[in-house]
Amino acid sequence: MAFLDLNPITIIINLIVLGVAMTAHEFAHNFVAWKMGDEVPRLQGRLTLNPLVHINWVGWLMFAIIGFGILGSAPISPERMRDPRKGFLAAVAAGPFSNLGLALASAIMLRFSGLNAHGMLVYYGQAPLSDPISILAALLFAMVYWNVLLFVFNLIPLFPIDGWHIVLSLLPGRWLTHLQIPVVIQQNLRPLSEFLMRPAFKWRDWQMASYYVFIALIFISFLPFGGFSPFGIFIGQPTSALLRLLLF
Repeated sequence: MAFLDLNPITIIINLIVLGVAMTAHEFAHNFVAWKMGDEVPRLQGRLTLNPLVHINWVGWLMFAIIGFGILGSAPISPERMRDPRKGFLAAVAAGPFSNLGLALASAIMLRFSGLNAHGMLVYYGQAPLSDPISILAALLFAMVYWNVLLFVFNLIPLFPIDGWHIVLSLLPGRWLTHLQIPVVIQQNLRPLSEFLMRPAFKWRDWQMASYYVFIALIFISFLPFGGFSPFGIFIGQPTSALLRLLLF
């Protein structure tokens, strides 16, 4: 993941924007889970937009400075919901889609004010931060940028990211019978064969393997491999495409 050319103003803007984005994300998880029958978020006082309830201080600072960090967590569980499958899917998906909603609202304000290009230039230090309008433009651009990035990041289907849980909720418990799977797959691609018979169960079995892949990708992304970064591909390119769509 590429580092930003940071200055003190950019770091302050990042901290503000990520505090808002993280609070909205975790509140959405907790609120939808509560609506789906999970009482734990209410009992733990999580149904609030107070960032002090949701924030992970270390992750918050890391994300603002290096572009990666664990921002928060939500104590939700499908076992406590009226419909575990649909309820958990809705609660998990609510987090990243709350970030997409914030990005869309901020982009609309930038587009209608005509400050979209100016906000980007100010945020990246290519235009002076000399007046309240410039500060507002930079804040709105950062709201779009970071919320789009969080939306894309949280859809990656690797544990423990939201995307892994979304895939788990979408996969059926059983899919094909043993006789329906081609013999060549049964004989030569046993993991695929097992997955085709029990998608959701196998996805859960591969949870730790998925977690190790996630850690490995983070490690590789911060190594000097001639500018190559897996997260630059999985996150950077979709984020850039969405930013262009929303702002220009």
